Amino acid sequence: MRSRYTAYVRGVMAHIVGTHAAETRASIDVPAATRWSADTLWMGLEIVATERGLAGDDIGYVEFIARGVTKNKPFVLCERSRFRRDGATWYYVDGVAR
Repeated sequence: MRSRYTAYVRGVMAHIVGTHAAETRASIDVPAATRWSADTLWMGLEIVATERGLAGDDIGYVEFIARGVTKNKPFVLCERSRFRRDGATWYYVDGVAR
């Protein structure tokens, strides 16, 4: 989760796409995500909770709060994200906004 947040902060959409589960990559609107990333002043990431996601797990969950300002409008993004491990790599599958 932290690497994906950092990728949004730095505008590295290749990392966002590359860490998405293969079955969901086509749904990413890369131009829109790139614009949003560039238009946002990122104010921080708070990991609220984690569930599973340890060495013996293939699924893990991360609940987080990301804060920022886009076009002078502050926002708080709260999500419980689901990740799936494939080998040594974790991929973002989906998330539920809170």
